Amino acid sequence: MQLDISTQSLPVYEALASKVRLTVIQCLSKRSMNIKELADAVGLSSAIMTMHIKKLEKADLIRTEMVPGKAGVQKLCILNVEKIEIFFPTLTSTLREYHETELSVGHYTDFDVVPTCGLATPEKYIGEFDEARYFLDPERVNAKILWFKHGYIEYKVPNFLLSTHNPNELEISMELSSEAPFTNENWPSDITFTLNDVPLGKWTSPGDFGDSRGKYTPEWWPKVINQYGLLKFLRITEEGTFVDGHKISDITINNVRIRDKQWTFRIAVEENAENVGGVTLFGKGFGNYNQDIIFRLFYTKEVQE
Repeated sequence: MQLDISTQSLPVYEALASKVRLTVIQCLSKRSMNIKELADAVGLSSAIMTMHIKKLEKADLIRTEMVPGKAGVQKLCILNVEKIEIFFPTLTSTLREYHETELSVGHYTDFDVVPTCGLATPEKYIGEFDEARYFLDPERVNAKILWFKHGYIEYKVPNFLLSTHNPNELEISMELSSEAPFTNENWPSDITFTLNDVPLGKWTSPGDFGDSRGKYTPEWWPKVINQYGLLKFLRITEEGTFVDGHKISDITINNVRIRDKQWTFRIAVEENAENVGGVTLFGKGFGNYNQDIIFRLFYTKEVQE
């Protein structure tokens, strides 16, 4: 989650300005809990706890689901955020701006995938499971989820940088998980990233998640297969390449031909990787984050006095 110093971010700040709600977040970081369990853990009544939950839910810090319980239906509370970044106004003689491109999961331009594999739109599967040839189906441009055991998927990305802009960071965000038979939270997979034929490094996905339905995953999608992933931020900066702040290589923005008129971005699981656990890529209409693959190229330009 990204915040700034504006009134739009105020609901999150208000939700966090409470010892009770901070304790609730700590509890939910360990496991999902219902209202009564949270009330008992904090020492409050269920009615008061419900008020705190509404505040956290309004800020999109948690989400709730109605699930069967011992005494009927119960509201299960689930943590919805892994990290928060706050962007403060920068006092500088240059203005930092960015170009943004959101690329649909199905708009890949090249692939080489090995089953298990498949893809689907928010309304239906495309073709059959474990048939890589359906990755060439014309309807694949509408795909909002895809998965494969190993191989790669590749995208062409337009670059709208002007000659007067000085690029200093490329941020790529996407929702990812491993690809296990059915689901398995302990199913590591080494997912590698490449930009313009330059290897950027790898991130190891911990598993393929199916403990609860994805926030945006459609109702017709089977509960026994991948439901959601983790939102990852891949950043190529002047200091190196990072995933969620953890450095994965020394490749800088100056090493990847950032001024090319178009970029080639590849997501892969190598056949000879230590953990060949596949990859699932979630787009709008699936998973917990209603986005496709977002590219943000940050740049500076001189401010007119």
